[in-house]
Amino acid sequence: MVRAIDNVNLNIKAGETLGLAGESGCGKSTLAFSISRLHKAPALISAGEIRYRGRDVLSMSPRTLRQFRWNEVSVVFQSAMNSLNPVITIGEQIIDVIQAHRKVKTKEAWRQGETLLQTVGLHASRMESFPHQLSGGMRQRVVIAIALALRPRLIIMDEPTTALDVVVEREIMDELYQLKDEFGFSILFISHDLSLMGEIADRIGIMYAGKLVELGAASEVFEQPQHPYTQGLLNSFPTIHGPRERLNGIPGQPLNLLDTPEGCYFQARCEKCFAPCLTDDPALSTLSPTHQAACHALAERNTG
Repeated sequence: MVRAIDNVNLNIKAGETLGLAGESGCGKSTLAFSISRLHKAPALISAGEIRYRGRDVLSMSPRTLRQFRWNEVSVVFQSAMNSLNPVITIGEQIIDVIQAHRKVKTKEAWRQGETLLQTVGLHASRMESFPHQLSGGMRQRVVIAIALALRPRLIIMDEPTTALDVVVEREIMDELYQLKDEFGFSILFISHDLSLMGEIADRIGIMYAGKLVELGAASEVFEQPQHPYTQGLLNSFPTIHGPRERLNGIPGQPLNLLDTPEGCYFQARCEKCFAPCLTDDPALSTLSPTHQAACHALAERNTG
């Protein structure tokens, strides 16, 4: 048994963008799939709650869960091409989502699909195109259009701009935020790109080995990172302005979840490690009303 997500406690406010960052394998996508219960066996949720507007998602019946998905929470997956069926048209795929949740005639669903494509910057004629006839950026826009089809309150975006060039990435993110202002939905934005996240997120959470190690307002996490892992992530990115500086990567290897140590999971890679780190798992300490971090060095500093 491997605990891919361990005691992660997050809340997302209405209209908020919450960024979630961390290295590959830290549990970001597992958390995203758990929220909408899209994880598959042998993955299971052994404890905890996932609450949405007063309802526990874990106690929902299959029928209720089907209505919950896409009506309330939708997902934009990491690879757009893998999210689209290659043998049916874009229009058929959008109509399928709409008619699975709404009792509308095909002609009306088609019209709604054309409107959705225009909303994300595509011509309505693309309803008749197959996925292979679209560029990567266009396919990503289609996936976002499908995610918006039922006007959900929360959109989970798992690496939505991976493999896209920076110009297309910027266009898609600008369009997404125009839609966010128009429709008022919240976003859980998962990415490795901290620079992009710093521009679009209201708050940022940092995960390491299945645990949440820092959470705070985007400005606080970028300007005053407190956890050694967060500091290491930020020091791994070059600055655009100012003198050139040597980048310092995080030493060591990501933790093997089949062989976890007692105490802090980051201990083997941390320059600030001391005795309590080897025996006790640090809890999130409140540093300000909007900033938390899980590090024994912070607790020692606050009490010392």
